[in-house]
Amino acid sequence: MSGALSFRAGPGAIEMLRKHGFSPAQIGTMAGASGGAKWLVLSKLDRVVANSIIPRLEGPVYLIGSSIGSWRFACYAQDDPQSAIARFEKAYLEQTYTEKPDRDEITAKTREILDCVLGLTGTTEILSHPVFRTNVMTVRSRHVTASEHPAVLAPSLITAAALNSVSRRTLGAFFERVLFYDDRDLPPFFDARGFPLTRVELSERNLKDAIVATGAIPLVLSGVADIDGAPRGMYRDGGVIDYHLDLPQSEAGRLSLYLHFIDRIVPGWFDKRLTWRRPHPSHIDRTILVSPSPEFVARLPYGKIPDRRDFVNFEPDERVRTWRTVVDMCDEIADEFHEVIEKDQLAARLKPL
Repeated sequence: MSGALSFRAGPGAIEMLRKHGFSPAQIGTMAGASGGAKWLVLSKLDRVVANSIIPRLEGPVYLIGSSIGSWRFACYAQDDPQSAIARFEKAYLEQTYTEKPDRDEITAKTREILDCVLGLTGTTEILSHPVFRTNVMTVRSRHVTASEHPAVLAPSLITAAALNSVSRRTLGAFFERVLFYDDRDLPPFFDARGFPLTRVELSERNLKDAIVATGAIPLVLSGVADIDGAPRGMYRDGGVIDYHLDLPQSEAGRLSLYLHFIDRIVPGWFDKRLTWRRPHPSHIDRTILVSPSPEFVARLPYGKIPDRRDFVNFEPDERVRTWRTVVDMCDEIADEFHEVIEKDQLAARLKPL
């Protein structure tokens, strides 16, 4: 059996699948993490979801993403997700910048890519999708973290990171969770605890800004100010608190499908090096985590998944060639994922999350 993919799950999901097998109708939530260019290793898996899983879902199915996860789900929830994924992949691969781009240039390119992804009707399609209920997690900056001046913002982030190493809850002094949600049905994470939480209904007027905001990495992209329908303030990358979404992911009796870059969940942006920081077990009890195996990643160019440092470490042409190679190699994991789903091999492949 091929080992290009890792399949992990919480105890509730393992029990459910070993008793009943897997059916897309069991999925109640799809989760998508922050990760920037890392998403390219998932683009072929996203196509399998579009072809083999989305047509067999029974709604409502809640999409919850931070940063690039929300961008991927903006493709899922369009009428033609395959075409949207292809547009996103092409625009993301081919993005180019001047030699030393500033935040304004990067932010403008980000909005250009999003316009390409959504086209003329994407926003309307997302908000009226018959099955999916789109949810976008952002943060609203508090106090000095709302500043766009690097000399103010950078020290505040360093302070937040230092205090977070002592207690994750201290992030609430710097950032407030803001969930932009589809109000047709309330998701299982609507009352997520642990941090201050504001909820804002998604609309035609704020969907784009919410998606841009959830990917607005502090100091790299400009924050989004005063989003329509939301409290006044500066909105930034949802991954600051919810890097890999440590919140209740699924309703009782339903599963959360989580295509991910790695086989573990890191709660917040500042927790990357805090190996002891884990998600709450109840949040991932019914979660199925699918990710490229370490053996597959080792065979990728330079032995790694793409990341935003590639913009600095590679010349533009080399970066595009490398990223295209990665995407092409991911046909292997897409084929394996399709086989596991169609031949009902998922329960046999699961390891504890």
